[in-house]
Amino acid sequence: MDVFIKDDYLLNDAVSKRLFQYAKEMPIIDYHCHLSPKEIYEDIKFNNITEIWLKGDHYKWRLMRSYGIDEAYITGNKDDKEKFLMWAKALSLAIGNPLYEWCHMELKNYFGYEGILDETTAEEVWQIANNKIKDLSAQKLIRESNVKIICTTDDPIDDLEYHRLMRTQDLGFKVLPAWRPDKVLNIEKKDWMDYIKRLEDVSNMPITSYETLLEALHRRFEFFKGNECRVADHGIAHVPCVPYTEEEIKSIVRKRFNEDTLSLNEIEQFKTALLKELHKWYHTNDWVSQLHYGVKRDNRIHLLRYYGVDAGGDSIGDSGSIDQLADFLNLCDQEGFLPKTILYSLNPNDNTAIDTVMGCFQEGPTKSKLQHGSAWWFNDNYDGMYAQLQSLAAQGYLAGFVGMLTDSRSFTSYARHEYFRRVLCVFLADLVNQGRYPNDENKLRKIVEDVSYNNAKEYFGF
Repeated sequence: MDVFIKDDYLLNDAVSKRLFQYAKEMPIIDYHCHLSPKEIYEDIKFNNITEIWLKGDHYKWRLMRSYGIDEAYITGNKDDKEKFLMWAKALSLAIGNPLYEWCHMELKNYFGYEGILDETTAEEVWQIANNKIKDLSAQKLIRESNVKIICTTDDPIDDLEYHRLMRTQDLGFKVLPAWRPDKVLNIEKKDWMDYIKRLEDVSNMPITSYETLLEALHRRFEFFKGNECRVADHGIAHVPCVPYTEEEIKSIVRKRFNEDTLSLNEIEQFKTALLKELHKWYHTNDWVSQLHYGVKRDNRIHLLRYYGVDAGGDSIGDSGSIDQLADFLNLCDQEGFLPKTILYSLNPNDNTAIDTVMGCFQEGPTKSKLQHGSAWWFNDNYDGMYAQLQSLAAQGYLAGFVGMLTDSRSFTSYARHEYFRRVLCVFLADLVNQGRYPNDENKLRKIVEDVSYNNAKEYFGF
């Protein structure tokens, strides 16, 4: 059997191989993911590898469609084995796609298979993986991955039932909520008023104005804080910063309650005002804000109607004005409530701009108070990770970086942390081998261990 993922995979010199020995031993903090708290609590088991790999994974769906596979084998009603065999066929020639590497790392790490998955081995892999799956569960996969902290993605109206239940158990890891108030920010959405009514119900108060909206939202914020939440996350098209007055914001909310049409400027004013208020809460309570932007969602309406959101119809979009990002950070900073903030743009053209803007707002005592988030979504491949590390090192302070996250719904996606750590070690070794940094074992080890785990632990206060 040909072995694809060898121990020195990607590590092409003595320095990178030596550094990875330190990286691979470090635990994992997954501070942003989309795992289900209910599935973790219930310690779900899986019937077969298709359930782990293909169910809900739009990364893989996009590749299968590109290969020309019929939708029935992707999101349709074909049986799980047929879907897996089609996936193996599509994967077999996916040269250069990170899915090829990730899948083989997962096969090795979780199923003990070190060979190559293609049409000729698919039946064998199906049997090997499914026999191994009998002994696996959600919690076991997390523990075997050496994960210490997981932050899920939770709406302000969520009751956090399963987080509370898990706090009574000794799982060997902690599962914490992360506050994701996108739906209340998206005032332009058709279902915004329906969401406000649900927010009324869970906050146990009427919402009739901007002031009462803030009060209801703050009640939920306090509820999340009481359930050990320390992280906020925003999925937005761009970071807004449009001038407004308090009276204008009150008027905008009244218009929306009356179902009047809002102008684009009014929508941006509302988002600026509410995002600013939220960041004041984050700063006051020592939370970390994460700003994910630069996405163009639901490009293909046919796919949206057929399957719904998160079906593989999203892409890199115009990330908006870097000036507005800088202005928003300055708006918070001027009034003394700029929190620890992680910036992620899906558009890799923003790397250097993000790093130069961050440098304007760094201040002690927090190390790297503003962070350039890890290469995200379409960029979490070798080149994307390397480019993010290169930009951060050139313009900022790589040694203070909080490292990788999964941003995933899969319990086997922790192989991505290993992949990232290998790329990190290659990047550091390249600098050493070019004579651009001393081959100092102690300093290099500290950088590797800090970026892999220690920085995140310190930064989030876990």
